[in-house]
Amino acid sequence: MIDREKVEQAIRLLLEGIGEDVNREGLVETPARIARMYGEICGGMEEDAGEHLKKTFTAENNEMVVEKDITFYSLCEHHMLPFYGKVHIAYIPDGKVVGLSKLARTVEVYARRLQLQEQMTAQIADALMQHLNPKGVMVMAEAEHMCMTMRGVKKPGSKTVSIVTRGEFEDNEKLQNMFFRMIER
Repeated sequence: MIDREKVEQAIRLLLEGIGEDVNREGLVETPARIARMYGEICGGMEEDAGEHLKKTFTAENNEMVVEKDITFYSLCEHHMLPFYGKVHIAYIPDGKVVGLSKLARTVEVYARRLQLQEQMTAQIADALMQHLNPKGVMVMAEAEHMCMTMRGVKKPGSKTVSIVTRGEFEDNEKLQNMFFRMIER
């Protein structure tokens, strides 16, 4: 649970620490605004992906299902700066499928935390394996990291790509290539 009062205190200290006047008109409400914002963008810490994935439907077709271009926004746990991009998910059902919006909700559960992209990608794949029991899962995340584009090395436009395979996707180059072709369309 996010403690808004502590966040507000921390932001006041931060503002003072960088030499700002916390009583100036433009900053008076900033600590409260930021506390509300963190409640929203870090709300995934209080969610369980299993809740979104528990409602499934019987499926005769057990061919690959792909949901691509799921936009996400997250915060790097090292610098607390945003990283954002797209997640692409493929899974091979084993008799049951989940509503497509539930895949996007699963991405949100893990993106709305202080996070590492590589970890988030694996968490999404593992949640799908655990709760859907598919034959296989493949998850790819592509993101721009503000900790790399606005500070440090300052390379805007560079993207980080992380890929996780589980089950039948792990050693099946044909399935992996089919996934890559499908997300390129």
